[in-house]
Amino acid sequence: MDSLKETNVDTAEKLGLLPEEYEKIKNLLGRKPNFNEISIYSVMWSEHCSYKNSITWLKTLPREGPHMMAKAGEENAGLVDIGDKLACAFKIESHNHPSAIEPYQGAATGVGGINRDIFTMGARPVAQLNSLRFGNIKNERTKMLMKGVVKGIGDYGNAFGVPTVGGEVYFEDCYNTNILVNAMSVGVVPHGKTVKAISYGEGNPVFIVGSATGKDGIHGATFASGDLHESSHEDLPSVQVGDPFQEKLLLEATLEVIETGAVVGMQDMGAAGIICSTSEMSAKGEHGMVIHLDKVPTRQANMEPWEILLSESQERMLIVGIKGREDEIYKVFEKWDLNCTHIGEVTTGGQLKFYMNGTLVADVNADSLVLGGGAPVYKRDYKEPAYIKANKSFDINKIAVPSDLKEVAMQLAGHPNICSRRWVYTQYDSMVGTVNMSTNRPSDAAIVNIKNSKKAIAVTVDCNARYVYADPETGCAIAVAEAARNIVCSGGVPSAVTNCLNFGNPYNPEVYWQFVHSIKGMGKACEKFQTPVTGGNVSFYNQSKTGNEEVPVYPTPTIGMIGLVENKNKIATLDFKNEGDHIFLIGASANDIASSQYLVHVHGVANSPAPQFDLDEEYNVQQVVKDLIAQQLVQSVHDVSDGGLFISLLESAMHRDLGFDIITDEEIRKDAFLFGESQSRIVVTVNEEQLDDFLNAVTAMDVEFTNIGQVTSGSILIDQESFGVVSDYKTLYNTSIENELTHS
Repeated sequence: MDSLKETNVDTAEKLGLLPEEYEKIKNLLGRKPNFNEISIYSVMWSEHCSYKNSITWLKTLPREGPHMMAKAGEENAGLVDIGDKLACAFKIESHNHPSAIEPYQGAATGVGGINRDIFTMGARPVAQLNSLRFGNIKNERTKMLMKGVVKGIGDYGNAFGVPTVGGEVYFEDCYNTNILVNAMSVGVVPHGKTVKAISYGEGNPVFIVGSATGKDGIHGATFASGDLHESSHEDLPSVQVGDPFQEKLLLEATLEVIETGAVVGMQDMGAAGIICSTSEMSAKGEHGMVIHLDKVPTRQANMEPWEILLSESQERMLIVGIKGREDEIYKVFEKWDLNCTHIGEVTTGGQLKFYMNGTLVADVNADSLVLGGGAPVYKRDYKEPAYIKANKSFDINKIAVPSDLKEVAMQLAGHPNICSRRWVYTQYDSMVGTVNMSTNRPSDAAIVNIKNSKKAIAVTVDCNARYVYADPETGCAIAVAEAARNIVCSGGVPSAVTNCLNFGNPYNPEVYWQFVHSIKGMGKACEKFQTPVTGGNVSFYNQSKTGNEEVPVYPTPTIGMIGLVENKNKIATLDFKNEGDHIFLIGASANDIASSQYLVHVHGVANSPAPQFDLDEEYNVQQVVKDLIAQQLVQSVHDVSDGGLFISLLESAMHRDLGFDIITDEEIRKDAFLFGESQSRIVVTVNEEQLDDFLNAVTAMDVEFTNIGQVTSGSILIDQESFGVVSDYKTLYNTSIENELTHS
């Protein structure tokens, strides 16, 4: 058997390991590894599995909060208390490289994998979100990738039967080759009904359940831990193939088998497949396993041991049961017509011994493979990129105010980074399961119903990567703040965070500087909002080659946040309600156009700092709005973000075909007032009957506020100058992406 032959450092390097890592493996084993063993270490010590270049900084993020039930790393996903003896499990992960090579299956299996992380804990998935980044929308390749990704997400999620309730889509040239596909899942589970990804109890049986194992996805974790290149299409076997109908059966069987009480632990076979599940569960439980690979159901004949170990075939789980209760487990999976095969036993001592037809083909220590055990940990050098100095030198006074601001407003309303994502979300089933409460009542965050409760869950994903590129620390803090702001504007209280950290090559000191400072900004903001980080995903090596130069994507630390709506009767929506309602701006406007869509796409200025942002001011604004919603003193609530105040007002007006008549601030440039993206601003509307109560309440609060105008029947007036009617903007806003994608 060739896979039993000794390897050398050349073999290790071809599999993505460093020479010094190969030496460490030899020391751990006390001998040279065979090919099966070196393959095991190559995937388990890959960045995707071991976080070897990021864990030092990830450990600095806050992990304690008022609702936490499981700290980061303790479970497959984050777990927070939502009251009524219920918990919310949630997580976000990337599937970037597979989606760039095969967009349909790459995106589909990303959705499948993140949902399995939720239901292997015993939680039933109730909502999905996604955060997508594509290149220039005018490029034919971008159109192809986007159509494939959206169809993959839609087909898998719709068939699986979990609604897609929210997300974000951005287009930037830096993502032309390396797109980003981040998928989030949210589930609900009663207290005491969760199951851990753990293994213990000598003699307990180990089962593989679900789909058969094939050659798809082999070395997928290694593939995700390297650069995309011209011949990456040859790595197509590294992309998994999904089956949502099989996953639906697996969901129901998994939740049912947990109810039997015959399960010790369970883990999804995601990145690195069988070896990942066996090693992580064993290390956590401080036990070992004996596994017979020839007993694993396979889709292809004559699969090598390393192929079975590393395959990332979808819709599979590893279950450790209680000895003597095997029949209870078999009966559940037989009912759902799924494979359930006894492939091994739990042992003491921490060793993983893998056999093939009676021959020992790999013998490794579980703890040596995992994060926090023997896996290497690095703290890379970093330095500030040269462009940061150029950003800081930006001078607003060198930018002329356009003579026709109405034309600017029309241009921004139709820009792909601002306009409606209707072409995307209409391909997703947003109402299956009847839990989505925000489809017909638009709000800044998606609202997910908790049945038989007065409460609901608010969920959002947020990151403006241009802000992070401009200033990673401030930009990442803004991502957290905006996520919290969206939840607060919807009537919720921010609870906890999961993150998907998308960066370039960590061996590039400038990329690593972006990563380090993003973590610092995230940590500060999460501390302020009491939203601990429950876990997530780090995705490095998101870059492409231009000539001889490696060009990383914008640093994109996507924030997935959940919050709790204590009373479903006090959900806040963003749509204007009545003509004549007063429009107030909570928070201070600034003479700032830095990093705005307006500055980049109207003036063509790429270098500027992040928008003005003060964390304390942001927190205060959110507390004020939270109180106003609780007192039911506002008719609508919508934050100011991409495109500035004008776009925020337009989005609130369009839902009921209303308009707005506002007065700008004479002390601030008109373009900055309308299109600048300075942070910590929220638009609310108040009806005449509640105006006095509103003014009394907000005057007593320590935050700046301004009455900027009134809601109209459909016309838009700014400083008494007509900017047209809402219907003109609405058509442009709703059709821009669709028009781009259908005109090749």
